[in-house]
Amino acid sequence: MHRAEGTDNMLVKSYVLLPLILTAFERDAAILSAHLRTPAPYLEVLHTAAAMATSDLRDVRTQMRTRGIKVYEQQRLEAGIEAKYICRGYHERMLLLNDIIAAQATIHMRRYLGLDITAFKSYEDQYRIKSGPNESFSP
Repeated sequence: MHRAEGTDNMLVKSYVLLPLILTAFERDAAILSAHLRTPAPYLEVLHTAAAMATSDLRDVRTQMRTRGIKVYEQQRLEAGIEAKYICRGYHERMLLLNDIIAAQATIHMRRYLGLDITAFKSYEDQYRIKSGPNESFSP
């Protein structure tokens, strides 16, 4: 019997993915500020995107607490990231492959940056990500 539901799995996926996205935004901001003559407008966009991702991560953590989910170990493997977590008393394991992480992070980053993600509509429906910057995270 599978104890974690689809929403639970999506929350764990987001919990693993969002910090990676935040790290990428921070890294990109450092690169832009070092190599552009007028980095301020670009940095503002990145900081706004990072703030939205941070808000989503806060919402994910709140929903995880509410649903009785706790990630207790994350390990980077050659193939991807393995997350071990407890879901309402049951130990679960999730492996996110590097290719999946890269694809999903790219879509989320495009959305946070205000870019068009309509080409990824099936992804949006599947993972129920918000389509606009003013909507709250709703897995």
